[in-house]
Amino acid sequence: MIKKSILAGGCFWGMEDLIRKVDGVLNTTVGYCGGQMDNPTYLEVKTGTTNHAEAIEIEYDDSTLSYADLLRFFFKIHDPTTIDRQGNDRGTQYRSAIFIINDEERKVAQEIIAEVDNSGKWGAPIVTKIEELKKFYPAEEYHQDYLEKNPGGYTCHWIRK
Repeated sequence: MIKKSILAGGCFWGMEDLIRKVDGVLNTTVGYCGGQMDNPTYLEVKTGTTNHAEAIEIEYDDSTLSYADLLRFFFKIHDPTTIDRQGNDRGTQYRSAIFIINDEERKVAQEIIAEVDNSGKWGAPIVTKIEELKKFYPAEEYHQDYLEKNPGGYTCHWIRK
């Protein structure tokens, strides 16, 4: 079955570049989620005043990639222990968040957060928020597939062991 999930873990360019390569991921779209205004633009979101997070909408085949395994990968490619920060990027738009659509997703997200937290691999508590998905707004076209269009462009994401 084809499913969609929305995750935020800092700058969406690097997140998208790594997530799109996961077996079972069919499509990715970068955008904005979790704020209080409709149709935000990058120029508005980057100020940190809209409360939107830079996020990735991930379309995946759950017969190949489970939601739990998608979340486990998410926790390998960003630092879930820093509040509103990834690398040099600071502000609420760079927070670590899992946007859920139902109680089952909440339960799985809570289980995976506890699993990652209890592993001790990060050396600090996980601060990833679980937020109700209200609306996802795709980002401007120049942000889509950014690192494919701009090899060597900025990213603060990599796969950690």
